[in-house]
Amino acid sequence: MNRVLVVEDDEAMAVALRDGFAYEGYEVSVARDGEAGLRMAREETPDLMILDVMLPKMTGLEICKLLRGEGSNLPIIMLTARGQEIDKVLGLKLGADDYVTKPFSFMELMARVEAVLRRTQPGGGAQRSVHEFGSVTVDLERHEATRGAENLELTPREFRLLGYFLEHQGEVVSREELLDAVWGYDTIPFTRTVDTHVAKLRKKIEDDPSAPQHIITVHRLGYKFVG
Repeated sequence: MNRVLVVEDDEAMAVALRDGFAYEGYEVSVARDGEAGLRMAREETPDLMILDVMLPKMTGLEICKLLRGEGSNLPIIMLTARGQEIDKVLGLKLGADDYVTKPFSFMELMARVEAVLRRTQPGGGAQRSVHEFGSVTVDLERHEATRGAENLELTPREFRLLGYFLEHQGEVVSREELLDAVWGYDTIPFTRTVDTHVAKLRKKIEDDPSAPQHIITVHRLGYKFVG
């Protein structure tokens, strides 16, 4: 049975997450401030931590930085408020595995949890961190990408988009799916947003962006990544 540590100071949110994870068969511990969360992460060795950014006594970003500095590989999903784009970027740079923007549905969070556990647990099926295709090498864990001998300058959004493609190689993914997974929208604005970011990403990873070999457009359906 997987163990989840929820670090959340909002009582209603903490109770909802505790009950939701318990219903899904997880062992759940709850910390209501940053100091308690850091202590429980060190002492209880959970399989995954749900970590709010804004906490009393110590922020989620500080906790993430300390744990990674100690060499901890504890999978971390951060909870951020809508509009806290800088916190998302910092969280990923500090070593968080994923983030979810409030408000969110519990099913969305569970999908993120299951994806992170598949990547990080032995035998999880998607445990590869380093992917290579063409002249490009991508390390999802380190958030690094190179093309030949040069570093690829990817924005956080482009990196998340590329990561999603790599984790779903060979699958046709719709623009709506990408908006939900990468942008975290509860309602769909403009699917053209995806096309714009895909075009920018192609310019960085494809030998000929006008005739892409890796991010393939599937007419009327979406995109498919081919390694």
